[in-house]
Amino acid sequence: MDPRETLEKYYQYANAGQWMDWCDLFAENMVMDEQLAGHIEGLATLREGMKGGLGGYTEFQNKPKTMFVSGNEGAVVSHITGKTHLGEEIQCGVMNYFRFDEEGKIVYLANFHDSVPFKPLFDPNNKAAQ
Repeated sequence: MDPRETLEKYYQYANAGQWMDWCDLFAENMVMDEQLAGHIEGLATLREGMKGGLGGYTEFQNKPKTMFVSGNEGAVVSHITGKTHLGEEIQCGVMNYFRFDEEGKIVYLANFHDSVPFKPLFDPNNKAAQ
């Protein structure tokens, strides 16, 4: 798979809630710097973290607006919409940076966005965060 196809599948699987298929897009030695989940190393760690999906969401969509690919690097500007278990709506613009191996698997991902809209998911006083 080439990097552009990988990116298209990344958003397709995420929006369908197909988290194990989504994990298959990453290389075994992957590294992710996820603004909310933190630093993640290794596909086994990522798979374990994604077993329960995105927890806290009753709805989740991450729609790409602009996609760039050059060699083994890519970037996507997207928009997340979601709803928590308490019905709180989340809207947020996102910028993801990707690096790929020779097989088109993701070896590095960093994302950047406003974290304030996600606060209800991480507030210990909020039942949706539990």
